[in-house]
Amino acid sequence: MTAATRLTAAPADTVATIWAPRVLSILRIVIGFLYIWHGTQKFFGFPGTTPAQPLDFMTLRGISAVLETFGGALILVGLFTRPVAFILSGHMAFAYFIAHAPQNFWPILNRGELAIMFCFVYLYLAAAGGGPWSLDAIFRGRPRP
Repeated sequence: MTAATRLTAAPADTVATIWAPRVLSILRIVIGFLYIWHGTQKFFGFPGTTPAQPLDFMTLRGISAVLETFGGALILVGLFTRPVAFILSGHMAFAYFIAHAPQNFWPILNRGELAIMFCFVYLYLAAAGGGPWSLDAIFRGRPRP
């Protein structure tokens, strides 16, 4: 029996059992990668067309830059995934209610849908963990699938 035959002949719950943790890791990696760029824009003006503005770390913008850059990097590699994701989820909820919600009730009109999506993906990662392809899993000694 070939690998392709085994995959197509496998029951749906077996395929879900095999792929769900891997897709969780892929989601974590992609979200962390995307989140880092929000912080680097604040720190360095990259990527972007405008030069970086001086950053005071005792402002909301400075704190956001640190959380987005370093929190995104920790999420990307899957280190301390649950506590970092919980903090970033709260950061995005705070950002939504401070910056977006006062402009309009509807997220599509106040341009807050990305903050909402980050918030709930991070909340999911706080509950689910980093998946098998993470430094958390390696340090805990879990076998990789």
